[in-house]
Amino acid sequence: MRIESFFLSILFTLSAVFLETLCCSGQETKSYTLWQLPPRTSTQNMAYVVRTRDGKVIVIDGGNAGDAEYLKGFLAPLGNHVDAWFISHPHPDHVDALTAILNNLGQLKINNIYGSMPSLDWVAKYEAKPTSHLTTVKNFYQAVRKRDKTIHELQLGQILQFGDLKIQVLGIKNPEITANAINNSSIVLRFGDRYKSVLFTGDLGVQAGQKLMKTKYAGQLKSDYVQMAHHGQAGVDRNFYAAVEAKACLWPTPIWLWNNDKGTGKGSGPWGTLTVRQWMDELGIKKHYVSAYGISIIE
Repeated sequence: MRIESFFLSILFTLSAVFLETLCCSGQETKSYTLWQLPPRTSTQNMAYVVRTRDGKVIVIDGGNAGDAEYLKGFLAPLGNHVDAWFISHPHPDHVDALTAILNNLGQLKINNIYGSMPSLDWVAKYEAKPTSHLTTVKNFYQAVRKRDKTIHELQLGQILQFGDLKIQVLGIKNPEITANAINNSSIVLRFGDRYKSVLFTGDLGVQAGQKLMKTKYAGQLKSDYVQMAHHGQAGVDRNFYAAVEAKACLWPTPIWLWNNDKGTGKGSGPWGTLTVRQWMDELGIKKHYVSAYGISIIE
């Protein structure tokens, strides 16, 4: 494991150098650029950065507190300015990086934060355990207030435009779904322009996925890329992925989860990742971007 971590650290460093070179090259692309960032801790995380053709920077989630410094360093060559920061749901592996950054902004500027957030009372009632989840939500809200920010509450069907990039809100919180409560209140966003589209699902669970499939927004799910729900296991069902008709998958997934390995080899764990990978094979999807292997760049 130490050898693997050493080589992964080298890979992350080289990827960051490549990013800085790309940012400073003046190279123009036809479409927005999307980066899937790797975890900087041993646990799962979710962190995506988007840069539009006209230089707008957008972040989706960000990961754990242990990912915060890496994320800040990543954003620096992009101008130290985030135009929009979307939080899929307030679990620690998604929101704690932003909490840490808000508590220590440095030179980074953040314009707007977007989400569909549960109340503290709702979290306390429906996701009382582990108690760290309620603490995570409290700490996030406190950090937002500390910076005199507000969380812009997304509306179902809302469209946000950033230059050529259109962001459609296809799913918001589902307070009536109390099983797998916070995960099932993940927002669902579709990023798209004339060249490519990406569907972000956060940690959406089976119940919320099935609910969305019964709405008029089910017909808007189709996208070129899909972010695998709940890090690629225990998320939405196969029918949801079939409706997306993606050509490639984005996996915010550490190596142990990618291989369902609890420490004694591939397939030794209790997670459903290998089953979901089989679904993707059955759906004919051959291209996979896995965060465990470093930064992925989609232009």
